[in-house]
Amino acid sequence: MTSITLLDGGLGQEIQKKTGTSAHPLWSVKVMMDQPAIVAEVHDEFINAGADAIAVNTYTATPQRLSANGHPEWFEPAQNKALELAVNARDKSDRSVQICGCLPPLVASYRADRCLDYTTSLETFRSIVALEQDRVDVFFIETMAQISEAEAAIDAAKEAGKPVYVGFTVEDDASNHLRSGEALHDAVAMVRAKDIAGIMVNCSFPEAVTAAMPVLADTGIRFGGYANGFTSIAALDPGTSVDRLEARTDLSPETYGDFVFSWIEAGASIVGGCCEVGPLHIRHLHERLEAAGYERCPL
Repeated sequence: MTSITLLDGGLGQEIQKKTGTSAHPLWSVKVMMDQPAIVAEVHDEFINAGADAIAVNTYTATPQRLSANGHPEWFEPAQNKALELAVNARDKSDRSVQICGCLPPLVASYRADRCLDYTTSLETFRSIVALEQDRVDVFFIETMAQISEAEAAIDAAKEAGKPVYVGFTVEDDASNHLRSGEALHDAVAMVRAKDIAGIMVNCSFPEAVTAAMPVLADTGIRFGGYANGFTSIAALDPGTSVDRLEARTDLSPETYGDFVFSWIEAGASIVGGCCEVGPLHIRHLHERLEAAGYERCPL
């Protein structure tokens, strides 16, 4: 039986929900700078739900996003605060929990047309890696909509000597194409040549993640998925907030668990949740994995 790593869920959305206010374009990073205790609380909830690994809250803490939204001076403080909160949550738990560094889309989610050139991306990702590498166990490259940006992130992360995992976001029509229109097969070919630890599809419909599993299996490395629970991502333009998006009402913990177990049956060994997948979903997955007799393993 495959050993499984259970990730946390949609960190940014859970943080934002706890504010009870409208989202800022800098999303959970803005919340963290104003109310860091909320971030700590969400980390605790995911750990207590059974997650084996948690992500640092730096998804919008890139130089490009911070500058575009009036806070270029937050780059190092935001990275350091997110790392501090994740490490503290890990240290006070009674479980062996890994911390995942976050290398996100530098300019905008889902929008391959806003990606920077390889050289600029590489240098920016190196600046993020330099701040995170001493306090994370692995690097997660998340929500990559374009092969070139993913390649730059992989090359920067590998320089730190830590395990590297990459997640691609795909079209929600289950066509196995990235948001850029590039074939997932081509992304897999790039990853296969990079000798990294794992590949995933994330922040896409669970139905699209299901369709991607056979393609990811071709890499010969660990693979998996963590889906979002949005009805559509079409309304999210650069500079706007996630308040434009709506959550699906048909993804209960049990229903989401059915999707995840279909991925595991296809060979996936890294599973969790993205936006709109919360601690209750992760707790259900943890309990279901235990009931089914699956062993757990680190990244």
